[in-house]
Amino acid sequence: MINKIKQLAESAFDEVVEIRRHIHKNPELSFKEYKTSAYIKSVLISWDISFTEDIADTGIVVLLEGNNPSFKTIALRADFDALPITEENDIDYCSANKGVMHACGHDAHTASMLGAVKILNSIKQEWEGSVKFIFQPAEEMLPGGAQQMIKEEVLENPKVEKMIGQHVFPDLEVGKVGFCSGKYMASTDELHITINGKGGHAALPEKYNNPLLAAAKLILDLESSFVKDKELPSVLAIGFIEGLGSTNVIPDKVKLKGTLRAMDEDFRATAHKRMQKIALEVAKCYGLEIDFDILKGYPSLVNDVALTESAIVFAKEYLGTENVIDLPIRMTAEDFAYYSHQVPSCFYRLGTRNEQKGIVHGLHTSRFNIDEQSLKIGMGLMAYLAIRN
Repeated sequence: MINKIKQLAESAFDEVVEIRRHIHKNPELSFKEYKTSAYIKSVLISWDISFTEDIADTGIVVLLEGNNPSFKTIALRADFDALPITEENDIDYCSANKGVMHACGHDAHTASMLGAVKILNSIKQEWEGSVKFIFQPAEEMLPGGAQQMIKEEVLENPKVEKMIGQHVFPDLEVGKVGFCSGKYMASTDELHITINGKGGHAALPEKYNNPLLAAAKLILDLESSFVKDKELPSVLAIGFIEGLGSTNVIPDKVKLKGTLRAMDEDFRATAHKRMQKIALEVAKCYGLEIDFDILKGYPSLVNDVALTESAIVFAKEYLGTENVIDLPIRMTAEDFAYYSHQVPSCFYRLGTRNEQKGIVHGLHTSRFNIDEQSLKIGMGLMAYLAIRN
């Protein structure tokens, strides 16, 4: 079976590269992926593969049934939205949509999974169970497409028992994949803070209540509080401060923006309360008001231990032990996390780096690209993991 899937991946490679390049050249932002969705459907129609459409507006689901379809149902997921970044790569398939770019590899995710669809569809009589392919919009923007697809029962009819997701990884050289069992990626929350003081002439301190002082105190107290937490990995960072005063002008208010990342949902809830408490204490100390809004984002991503360990075994069978790497936890976030809280899931990384070709740039950067040989590995491994797990 391994040799057969590899041969089929080789045969489909040129077409999958063409698919990836088309999607890359025509990126669309989250919740606006209408042309991308139409293109994916056109590919499936050309292969005479049926699908369900309009899930979470632009989402698509393909259900392939092998022998004994009720034996098991496993789902694969690929996202297909892009980012608001202007591409700076000098390539034939550079983004034609100025200011929008597939800088996170979702084009590769979708192309790889379409390749897996083609492979498994061609050998339906040689594997058991059902495989559900979830083409998901809007991973990059809250509230995320995964949550909406779940609400629209994408994990039902038939009920998904296990789920696998694949993500490109420019830190890992092409030919390798990486796994992390258990807690893998962080939750993400946006912090939007407004400190309301009283502005005035800087030379007349008796007539103003400087919100900048409270902002400085709040930032330091928040930082100090989270530095003490060493047992559970977390990140609190304030990345934006706006006062709009001047050399002799004290502003009426200061705005702060930041993020909280956590690996544990109980800690996350406690942290929310702690931040609010610190804000209240600072407000009281300086005699002003602080509006502290927390925009709750994606939950932490937990890789099911049993499923991930079996996926590692099968990945080693498919690629060789030397090409399967253990990965550390990441404080970045992913809306695949929503699936991981519903069904046993495994989210792994596909190496795309090639230093000889200059393919070394990171995710979410204007020069991100992949070694397209990774597509061959991506589609084949997804297909193999789907029928072996």
